[in-house]
Amino acid sequence: MILLFVADPLESFKTYKDTTFSMMREAARRGHQIWSCEPQDLVWHSGGRVVARQARAITLTGDAKAWFNVVSTAELALAETDAVVMRKDPPFDSEYFYATHLLGQAEREGARVFNKPAALRNHPEKLAILEFPQFIGPTLVTRSDAAIRAFHAEHQDIILKPLDGMGGMGIFRVGPDGMNLGSIIETLNKDGAETVMVQRYLPAIKDGDKRVLLIGGQVVPFCLARIPQGSEIRGNLAAGGKGVAQPISARDREIAETLGPILAARGLLLVGLDVIGDSLTEINVTSPTGFQEITNQSGFDVAKMFVDALEAALNQAA
Repeated sequence: MILLFVADPLESFKTYKDTTFSMMREAARRGHQIWSCEPQDLVWHSGGRVVARQARAITLTGDAKAWFNVVSTAELALAETDAVVMRKDPPFDSEYFYATHLLGQAEREGARVFNKPAALRNHPEKLAILEFPQFIGPTLVTRSDAAIRAFHAEHQDIILKPLDGMGGMGIFRVGPDGMNLGSIIETLNKDGAETVMVQRYLPAIKDGDKRVLLIGGQVVPFCLARIPQGSEIRGNLAAGGKGVAQPISARDREIAETLGPILAARGLLLVGLDVIGDSLTEINVTSPTGFQEITNQSGFDVAKMFVDALEAALNQAA
């Protein structure tokens, strides 16, 4: 099959941990053709089709640093591929939004895109949890300074975060003394111009912010607990958290098995749930990671499960 990965620059990949690289490696092992492009390469012209203007066909070298060779560079119509795998990292900004619309047009022309572009738009990673209140802790979404202060007065120990952050960016904790609450609110809501999310602090974060993966609606049996280090409150690997693979708990499985079929039916082939203790905190759909850490520590081949699911989805459509 011809697989086109829409991703960040290949030269930026850290192959020892990159999930997109592990997908490519498994697909190449099966003999599939690997192509790549960046979102800015997507072009549509009236009377034509959505194309990747500077798509690169690559082979994998097996070297950790010079890990790919470019076989050819060409303009590639997305509808001429067997699958387009959208793996651009957040933030979900205007350009990402526009890219999903170009990918949606490519779908109308016959392309198969994973995750489905409309589903990417309909599941903002912080706000998607609102659909499943039975699994989340006390949460507030607002622009209002007064509402945030009232939430703090009620819960005493809270987490505030922007809706468009990634990797733990812009996350603040405010304890019972309310230290710097006003300044933090002003920083995040920009004097009422932007919406923020506020959640009760979950002490179980000391045991890790667990990434639970769903592939084709099925639960990966191991999660990656990202454990904060030192005085840090954030478990995100990008913020210095330590990733520890572990079997998923009964509660993790309950959440995942409830959400899995629902999200898969909407065209979300790969989803990363974030769970702290017993509470769902985020639903990641843009570019979930953790494949290599889970595989290396547990022996469960996550990339194999993903490519199996991708092939099954394509065969079902055929």
